[in-house]
Amino acid sequence: MVFVGMDHGTTGVSFTILPSSKKEDEKLAKHLKINREDLAESKVSAIKELSKNVNLDSIELMVITYAMGDGINTIKPLNDVKSRGIRSISGAGKVTGGGTSVYSEIEKSNIPTLLLPGLHDGCDFLDPRFRSAYSHHASAEKISITYNAYLETGWENMIVADISSNSVTMLVQDGIIIGAIDACLGAMGLIHGPLDLKMLRDIDDGNKTANECFSHAGAVKICDNWDNVSKVKDNFLKQILDGDENAILALDTMVMTIAMEIWGLIGISNKINGIVLTGSMGSMIEPIDCFNRIKKYFTDDMPVINIPSTSGSMGSAQIARDIFNGKKSILGIDVEYKI
Repeated sequence: MVFVGMDHGTTGVSFTILPSSKKEDEKLAKHLKINREDLAESKVSAIKELSKNVNLDSIELMVITYAMGDGINTIKPLNDVKSRGIRSISGAGKVTGGGTSVYSEIEKSNIPTLLLPGLHDGCDFLDPRFRSAYSHHASAEKISITYNAYLETGWENMIVADISSNSVTMLVQDGIIIGAIDACLGAMGLIHGPLDLKMLRDIDDGNKTANECFSHAGAVKICDNWDNVSKVKDNFLKQILDGDENAILALDTMVMTIAMEIWGLIGISNKINGIVLTGSMGSMIEPIDCFNRIKKYFTDDMPVINIPSTSGSMGSAQIARDIFNGKKSILGIDVEYKI
């Protein structure tokens, strides 16, 4: 009895394998990540890589994420989903490719698979004010990240900030996700960020597309660090460790915007038990202590913890396990699946 979760991230596609339905066996979970560029260039097969780590016939249920997830609003079997569960790939940030091939591979396999929705204006479990304000709140893996945080902490009321290529922050009240701030709206990530006036002018003048601006609006715009997506973080960290003043300013600026975003959600919450930081930057303590740079913005009576950057695929695997064990709702999201 094995459960698998997938996180469709910007730099890679990650899998977590849970070896049983027992929570105490989570410590035996196995993680693997496949570079998006290798997938895009057909250098590797996701299913073949997965099969090296688990007998595919032993998988009871797999839960995956794909892109914005804005074409569905419940957790559904893959064979019941149209158009891969998205309205459009346009405006979704840096497109590196590879994700569609992984989806197709899984679709053609015999593995029982569910697809998570994203958070968007079609989700009736969200606060109607969030739905009125924003058409899109977060892509699908943010649900699995939040579920992992929920299981790790037991907090019914919390803020979960996923900080990596982009920064997205979720608000949970009474065990339900009621809203989120997407990367194009609030805090900077390494690559993606909100569009400011200069970018709007560039778009209006025809110098850049909106998506090109969004994909260069993160910390990279401050330190002129732009390579292929998979190398941005390593180059950025090297710049900081080498004492590059612009890179240090970029990190400090990114951290400030993240703190602003979290405080904004605290301000509209009914209650907050604590804050969870994750993602490749949010959970990082070495070689740069990004976690504590963010934590220092909060008072001692506000618990701030970090969870590993594998939280996306881990949360998806935990969702698969718990649905298989009979759970009908995940953080307020209905499950359309019968064992």
